[in-house]
Amino acid sequence: MDRLRIAMVGTRGVPARYGGFETAVEEVGRRLADRGHEVVVYCRTVPGGAEPPPAEHQGMRLVHLPAARLRALETLSHTALSVRHLVTHRTDAAIVFNAANSPLLPALRAARIPVATHVDGLEWKRAKWGPTGRRYYRVAEALAVRWSDVLIADAQGIADYYRDAFAAPTTLLTYGAPLIEPGADRLAELGLQPRGYHLVVARFEPENHVDVIVEGYAASAATRPLVVVGSAPYADAYTRRVHALADCRVRFLGGVWDQELLDQLYANCCTYLHGHSVGGTNPSLLRAIGAGAAVTAFDVDFNREVLADAGRFFRTPADVARELAAVEADPDGVARAGERARERAAGYDWGEVAVGYEELARHLAARRYPRRRPSGRRRPASADATTPPVPGVPGAAVVLAPAVVPAPAVVPAPAVVPAPAVVPAPAPTPAVEDLPVGRR
Repeated sequence: MDRLRIAMVGTRGVPARYGGFETAVEEVGRRLADRGHEVVVYCRTVPGGAEPPPAEHQGMRLVHLPAARLRALETLSHTALSVRHLVTHRTDAAIVFNAANSPLLPALRAARIPVATHVDGLEWKRAKWGPTGRRYYRVAEALAVRWSDVLIADAQGIADYYRDAFAAPTTLLTYGAPLIEPGADRLAELGLQPRGYHLVVARFEPENHVDVIVEGYAASAATRPLVVVGSAPYADAYTRRVHALADCRVRFLGGVWDQELLDQLYANCCTYLHGHSVGGTNPSLLRAIGAGAAVTAFDVDFNREVLADAGRFFRTPADVARELAAVEADPDGVARAGERARERAAGYDWGEVAVGYEELARHLAARRYPRRRPSGRRRPASADATTPPVPGVPGAAVVLAPAVVPAPAVVPAPAVVPAPAVVPAPAPTPAVEDLPVGRR
């Protein structure tokens, strides 16, 4: 089987304007299309759009479907419609992004569509979810283990978690790090100079530790301003806290959707402060090291995996203050750290990642995977364990996970309305990596 039909389900779709999943779909999907495969991407309809959405993007065929405009239901409602459409428009393989969509996997199994689930990070650790949401994500992880033919992890730390918690192997497919060499001419628009500022790019959520960074900066004797890119819907109280911790040296820019400007901010900062802690391999961190930024990151295994000896690390506001002082006192060290970061970025190549997805899709289509099915039962001793730091593991090493055999009982597709037709549309806009507005 040379030419495959591959569906990508469970994201906001392309053009990529939102987050890591969307960026992965765009970067991998277009490369698979270039290699001759038919790639179908399910996209969320944007309400109130002035123009009809595109029917195709960079060789990928797009199917646009609506979603409930409620945070708790948006992802699942859109994926339910997507699955309803997919079971009547079969593909050789399906890649479902986000373990939250796992309750819909039996419908794909009933239609005998081989499926891999990209499980993402430890979503149940995010503070934005209440007790019910966290319980749901814990259950969804177990269902993804039980009902997926293959599990995809984007970081070794995530692979370790599924091994320890469920005895479930995974296929390790990271994200890519674009190697970019932007200029500095756009900085003048913001009144900034190269190496004359510190940078944060993050959605305002507790697990991204923007408050820790701002508090540490305010307590420091840093002479360069702190530029903060981002905000977040549904997070007014946290946003107020972050602003209350700031002093007059902190500049809040809100969301920056101009990719050229954002790349120049990454490439010319004194240090990029990265507070993300639960999401696996983070596209914003990869973009920062691809731009040669010196990075000071929250000390968690996912970030150490990417940075290894190329980064500095923090846990507390006092750590942030200490690291900022060290960075400002050692400009030559900052330059060396940026060079090491770019060397690390070279190991995260989208072309290699796409080859890994292609190989995985071929195994799915040919149903070449082990027949043992993990039970989906969580190991009690590992239920709340966090994985220890691991060495950096760049690239896209593919290790096929054991398959889930077809479910014994046929589970019908969710009762949802029929999918609308694909319609033609406007020119795409460039992807924006891990911007904080509406980002994961």
